[in-house]
Amino acid sequence: MATTSSDSKLEGQPTDEGMEADRSMSRSDSGSGDDSLDSLSSRVHRCPLTPSLSPRKRTTSQSKTEPPLLRTNKRTIYTAGRPPWYNVTGTTFKEAFVIGLCGGSASGKTTVANKIIEALDVPWVVLLSMDSFYKVLNKEEQELAAKNEYNFDHPDAFDFELLVTVLRKLKKGKSIKVPVYDFTSHCRRKEWKTVYGANVVIFEGILAFANKELLKLLDMKVFVDTDSDIRLIRRLKRDISQRGRDISGIIKQYNKFVKPAFEQYIEPTVQVADIVVPRGGENFVALDLIVQHVHSQLEKREITVRSALASAHQGQPLPKTLSVMESTPQVRGMHTIIRNKETNRDEFIFYSKRLMRLLIEHALSFLPLKPVSVETPQGGIYDGKRLSGKRITGVSILRAGETMEQALMAVCKDIRLGKILIQTNHDTGEPELHYLRLPKDISEDYVILMDSTVSTGAAALMAVRVLLDHDVAEDKIFLLSLLMAEMGVHSVAYAFPKVRIITTAVDKEVNDQFHIIPGIGNFGDRYFGTDAPSDWCESDEGMDF
Repeated sequence: MATTSSDSKLEGQPTDEGMEADRSMSRSDSGSGDDSLDSLSSRVHRCPLTPSLSPRKRTTSQSKTEPPLLRTNKRTIYTAGRPPWYNVTGTTFKEAFVIGLCGGSASGKTTVANKIIEALDVPWVVLLSMDSFYKVLNKEEQELAAKNEYNFDHPDAFDFELLVTVLRKLKKGKSIKVPVYDFTSHCRRKEWKTVYGANVVIFEGILAFANKELLKLLDMKVFVDTDSDIRLIRRLKRDISQRGRDISGIIKQYNKFVKPAFEQYIEPTVQVADIVVPRGGENFVALDLIVQHVHSQLEKREITVRSALASAHQGQPLPKTLSVMESTPQVRGMHTIIRNKETNRDEFIFYSKRLMRLLIEHALSFLPLKPVSVETPQGGIYDGKRLSGKRITGVSILRAGETMEQALMAVCKDIRLGKILIQTNHDTGEPELHYLRLPKDISEDYVILMDSTVSTGAAALMAVRVLLDHDVAEDKIFLLSLLMAEMGVHSVAYAFPKVRIITTAVDKEVNDQFHIIPGIGNFGDRYFGTDAPSDWCESDEGMDF
């Protein structure tokens, strides 16, 4: 099973076959009901390896005043987000840090992995098990497996091609699907787990070091060395209680396959390990060294995006991918009302909704249409147009972008909706991804990405990157905003030249706090009637920056 342990979530985080996003980097709350990120999310606890260990240095992606997670009776809620993993060109720059854990069967690899996760105390960690990648058995092999005559410890039992492909995509920040293996029936289940957003990947398996292509993807290689008698006892307990097997069959399989495979394929790979951990999860010294090294590597990979965006593309002409609604007297009149700081909340909401509806209608005119002929009730033929594509999906950047959903649903029947939460880290000034929930098979759709305002473009850039990581075509993304700053327009257009940018107005300036001038104020607070606490910041776009 692929497990995720640190995803920032709003209420549970993301991904699975259906809605990718309840647990970001490993979120799971898919629309299909398969809590991909949620189910993928693993047990995470904020506790030191030993009481004597010195406090670990936090990375900039973590809150310095709040614990990175909260617990409820049903969910683990992560309050720390994932910082940018791409540069100002929108290209993935910071790959996930991959730790490979190898060792004999029941050596304690999963225990070591969970202790590392607990001690790392960083968001968006994924635990990926090699057990998920057993090959699909044919009928003859199924019969052998039922009689404990199939060698599950041989390299040929694993689908290394799929494993390498999945791990390579996960390392590059892409959304991936992990098969779910049933050890009782010796086959893959129909459902797959969707995982996305890994900051750190812990990959564990008995043959984790047995493939050359796989080794190239591992940034740190750890071999868990446990006495063979202890491993046998653990295997007996596990296979009886968890996999429904009998003692004689387990011992038969151990002597015929497990022990020889360990001596031939697993034990020799200790030579490629960077660290050997005797006694597994009980070796706190070795575990602490691993954690300290990972922290130092993550700090080296930190990226600054917003400051770079603020100094880039100045004085350049607006891109051709930008479409600004005609500033008719009606549009200008509505802008006058919603920009006025004296406008009461009811009027602000009413005229904002009117403007949103016009914006959505304008945006739909850019969708590709194909000719189609229909027969009228009078028996005549009418040559018309129809959407050239499967469907449209709306994705809002929380919270202010969510205000545009009603206008979209009013003009697009049965439209699917997704959500992305991006917040600004007050210590670093960088946007961080906290939560996403995307509909199943979004890669096939035209996506209307919505936010109320865009200033530097930092949050919009992150949201577009998320969609691309889920295989949405760049030219199928339409970024909609009521108000944009020239800086934000340039930032998005430079990084993603095929994304269509559509707005009702563009303001020229951004102040030192990255607020649009003259701007519209904090759209979310004005719309929802809230006053943002000094330590709260939603998407940088919803904040008029």
